[in-house]
Amino acid sequence: MLNREKNFAATSWRDHRHAQPPRPLMAEPPVVSERPPATVTMRIRGTIVACPGCGSVYRTRGIPPGSVAVCRRCGVKLFHDQRGNLQGVLALNIGAMLFFALAHLMPFLTFSIEGRAQTSTFLSGPLMLVRDGYWPLGLVVFIVVSLFPAMRMVTMFWLLLPMMSAHRPPFAASAMRFSQFLRPWCMLEIFLLGVLVAYVKLSDIAAVELHEAVYAFLAAMLLATTADSILEERALWERLGRQARVDVTRPLPAALISCTECGQIDVLAEAALHPTCSRCGSPLHRRKPDSIARTWALVAAAGVLYIPANLLPVMTVVYFGSGAPNTIMSGVKELFAAGQVPIALLVFTASIVVPILKLVGMVWLLLSVQLGVRRGRRQRTMIFFFIRGVGRWSMVDIFMISILVSLVSLGAIATVVPGMGALSFAAVVLLTMLAAESFDPRLIWDLQGDRLERHIDGRI
Repeated sequence: MLNREKNFAATSWRDHRHAQPPRPLMAEPPVVSERPPATVTMRIRGTIVACPGCGSVYRTRGIPPGSVAVCRRCGVKLFHDQRGNLQGVLALNIGAMLFFALAHLMPFLTFSIEGRAQTSTFLSGPLMLVRDGYWPLGLVVFIVVSLFPAMRMVTMFWLLLPMMSAHRPPFAASAMRFSQFLRPWCMLEIFLLGVLVAYVKLSDIAAVELHEAVYAFLAAMLLATTADSILEERALWERLGRQARVDVTRPLPAALISCTECGQIDVLAEAALHPTCSRCGSPLHRRKPDSIARTWALVAAAGVLYIPANLLPVMTVVYFGSGAPNTIMSGVKELFAAGQVPIALLVFTASIVVPILKLVGMVWLLLSVQLGVRRGRRQRTMIFFFIRGVGRWSMVDIFMISILVSLVSLGAIATVVPGMGALSFAAVVLLTMLAAESFDPRLIWDLQGDRLERHIDGRI
C-alpha cells in the first residue's frame, strides 16, 4: 500500500490589531498522492479561488475584519476583508482628482540664485526634457506621473459612482481591467520622493521655494494611496459578476482554468479554441504565453542597457560657466560629501542596489524554473513578488533629473542638462518592470512535463 499524505494548503490570515488571533481560515485540503487521480477524491462545494502565486485552489469563506487571507502553500496574499466602504473609496478618489487637478494648475517650485529666479509647474519637467531633445524621457515622466494617475482616478470614479446606486457602469469589466493595468505604472509617491531629493540637492547652492502645487500634489498622493489600500479589487469584481460556484473533486479536473485578470475560475469546454473569461472577457491561458522567452528577452535587454546607464552621465550641472557631467554613482558621492547621508543612501539603494537585485533575481528565477529546481519554491515566489513591487522605485533618479532640468535653467549662472545615461537608466527600469509582469510565478511550482501531478496537488 502506498502512503497518502494530506497537505492542508489552507488560507491563513494576518490581523495586526489583535494580540490573540482567532482561528485560521481553513479551506478544503488538496490531496497529494502517488496514485492516479481516480484513487483519491474529495469534493469542494461553493465559491473557489486560485492563488496567483502557485495556482492552489481554495474554497472561500468570510474572514475577520482587518484580516488578510494568504496562501498556505506559497504565502502570497489571496484577498483581504471585503467589508471595505466603497463610498469611502469613492470619496477619497474624488478628493484625489480635485487636488491632482489643482497641482497641475498652480506654480510648483521656484529656484533663486544671484537675484534671478526660475519657477516651474508640474508639467515643466517633461516639457523641458522634450525641448532638450530627450522626448522619450519626457514622455515617460508625463505618462507615469500625470497621464496614467489621472486616467486611473477617472476610471475608478466611472466604476464606483454607478455602484452607489446599485447600477452596473457601462464597459465595467474593461474599465476594471484597465484600472488594474494602470496601477503599477502610477508613480505619484515615487515622484514625491524625487521632489525631496531635488530639493535637498538644490538647497546647498540656492534658495528653493515650495508653492501650493506641491501641497496639492501631496494631498492627492495621500488620498489616492489611501483609496488603493482600502479597496479590495476582488470585492469590486464580485459586484460586477459573481465568483464561480462549482462542485468539483480532488484531484482537480484538468478542465479548470483561472483568469489572471479577475480571478474567475472557469471550466473549459473541450472544443474551445480561444477561451475567454466568463466574467471579464480576458483570454484564458493555463500559464502566461511564452513567459520564459519573453522574460529572458526583457531581462537581457535591461542588462545590456544597465552598462551605459552607469557609465554615461545622467546629467551635467553648469554652475557659473563651469560644470562636469554626473553619473549615478558620482551623484551619490556628492550627496555623501555634502553630509546628506540619508538621501545618499536612499538614492544609492533605489538607483544602484535595486536594479542589480532585480536583474540578478530575475535571472535566478528563470534558471531555477528551466532547471526544474524544487528547493525553496516558497522563498522564490516571495522574492518574485518583492522584485515586482520594488522595481518601480528606481524611477526616483529620473524624476529628480526632470525636476532639476525644469528649475535650473538660468544660462551660464546655473543650468542642468540631461544626459544619455538617464535615458538608458529609464529604459532599464521599464524593461525590468515589464519582465516582472511577463514572468508567471506559477511556473516555479510546476513540474516540467508532469501536468498530472499539478492537478493531484490541488493546483490549476
